[in-house]
Amino acid sequence: MRIPFKEYIKDNLILFDGAIGTELYNKGIFINSCYDELNLSRPGLIKEIHQAYVEAGAEVIETNTFGANRLKLQKHGLEDKIYEINNQGALIAREAAGEDIYVAGSIGPLNLRLEPWGPLSEEEAKEIFLEQAKGLIEAGVDLIILETFSDLHLIQQAILAIKKTYDIPVIAQMTIGNDGNSLFGTPPELFASKMVQWGADVIGINCSVGPKPMLDALEKMKDVVEVPISIMPNAGTPVNVEGRNIYLASAEYFAEYTRRFIQAGATIVGGCCGTDPSFIKQMRKAVQSIQPKKIIHKNIQVKTIEKMVEAVPTCDKSNFSKKICNGEFVTSVEIVPPRGTDPRVPVEQAKLFKEAGVDAINIPDGPRALSRMGASYLSLLIQQQADMEVILHYACRDRNLLGMVGDMLGAYAAGINNILIITGDPPKMGTYPDATAVFDVDSIGLTNVVNYLNSGYDLGGNPIDKPTGFFIGVGVNPGAIDLDYEIRRFEWKVKAGAEYAITQPVFDNDLFFQFMKRIEHVKIPIIAGIWPLVSIRNAEFMNNEVPGASVPDNIMKRMYTTKSKEEAREMGLEIARETIRELKKEIAGVQVSMPFGKSKYPLDVLKEVL
Repeated sequence: MRIPFKEYIKDNLILFDGAIGTELYNKGIFINSCYDELNLSRPGLIKEIHQAYVEAGAEVIETNTFGANRLKLQKHGLEDKIYEINNQGALIAREAAGEDIYVAGSIGPLNLRLEPWGPLSEEEAKEIFLEQAKGLIEAGVDLIILETFSDLHLIQQAILAIKKTYDIPVIAQMTIGNDGNSLFGTPPELFASKMVQWGADVIGINCSVGPKPMLDALEKMKDVVEVPISIMPNAGTPVNVEGRNIYLASAEYFAEYTRRFIQAGATIVGGCCGTDPSFIKQMRKAVQSIQPKKIIHKNIQVKTIEKMVEAVPTCDKSNFSKKICNGEFVTSVEIVPPRGTDPRVPVEQAKLFKEAGVDAINIPDGPRALSRMGASYLSLLIQQQADMEVILHYACRDRNLLGMVGDMLGAYAAGINNILIITGDPPKMGTYPDATAVFDVDSIGLTNVVNYLNSGYDLGGNPIDKPTGFFIGVGVNPGAIDLDYEIRRFEWKVKAGAEYAITQPVFDNDLFFQFMKRIEHVKIPIIAGIWPLVSIRNAEFMNNEVPGASVPDNIMKRMYTTKSKEEAREMGLEIARETIRELKKEIAGVQVSMPFGKSKYPLDVLKEVL
């Protein structure tokens, strides 16, 4: 008969089982299948894997429920079977375990990012974790294991929710990279102490890497926590052989590292991806060979997060921000990057605008998903060769979160201080419709990221050498079809750290004024986007084919009354000037676009304010 797990762990080294997912894959289950659903359709297969681990010497087996949460099951149309899949998974494991072996209810991370990086709130995350835990606990699992988490904030919600609701032991495991830090850069001694603080009974690491990086991380964790530590590595790094991922580490190699883990302070050992019953059998021998525990202690200091330097004040971030702070009306012109590698035309145009008195150049990032020179490179060239301040537009579409952080740090180091954060147009509308979009975060999430950097911290909460000083701008559309939703998103952007906003092209002044009344409570400067209409076709194109732009009927009628191309162009430029005159008291400045790359158009529009 099993004694309670929390009692058993006080005086024993404990061996967990190995992988379930890679075992199912090796038995011919396609990788795109829902492995958790097999608890219902193939219970015999799941029980067979559990029994093999029991026979190999595992003292704890994990349920086949790693991805059995609402968000992941929705992809397979199984969101109505959350309780059934988890409950059945626990019952299968209990049947295989018998009376002497412990059963751990496996819960993995979610496939949506938690606020502020994504749309999922803390309360929603807690609800999802509890929904999964209910089916496991009511089927009689002995403990819950939270595993393969990379986001410390997300695992916090899982620990807090389960410990508050249930009296059950919880193992909390993060996953790390080869550098020993979490995938968001949090060092192991920090995430270990945090998970203990939130109530985890056991903390540890699993998956992603092989034994060596985990041993290094374990040595940093041991002396900063007093709870048991669990270590469950992969069987090395997988190698693709004829379309299959093959793990090359041997069971004997694992057995050697099992001894090292225990000597370094681990109480629980087990295997993750690529490990099978043969690994657990060898690990069992290693565990038996070194009872009782022999622990090697090392003195590790916890790195506390302290604010190293004061953040750069908004008014000191750039000349552009300083002018806005001083109440001066700012002007900028949008220059779209070239399709090729020659930057001479945009650089010369920037020089022309500087001479005319324009304050900054806006550089859009892949507008309408067209293939062009990278905005950051053109921004740097213009600052260097035209001595002109730029506003770098940055789209979330093309880079993952780590790439974005790298770009931000590089841009700031290169002297780019003004940024406009946008979500980005989907690839389907652009040059390469089959290109993939990343969208790790949207513009709200990236605004949070840059605000973190401006505060002196990276994504893992670690201090960087000095804070960035970006003047953070965001986009907003006064003519959005669902204006309530647009305003809610705008409020979130400001809460995330936005310091100014640039609107989509304004053609309907009444609509703009209504929008400004709706956002009176949001106190950041608004810069109006101005698009000079230069032909009837251009007006029709803006009205029908440019996302977020809408030309009202009265403007279209004025364009249709013109009798020549020249007359239409002059009408469009006059409409743009009228718009600036009417809006000027309500806005901090304007961003004027440059139709067809003709620099004379924005200069004609801005002649009244320059």
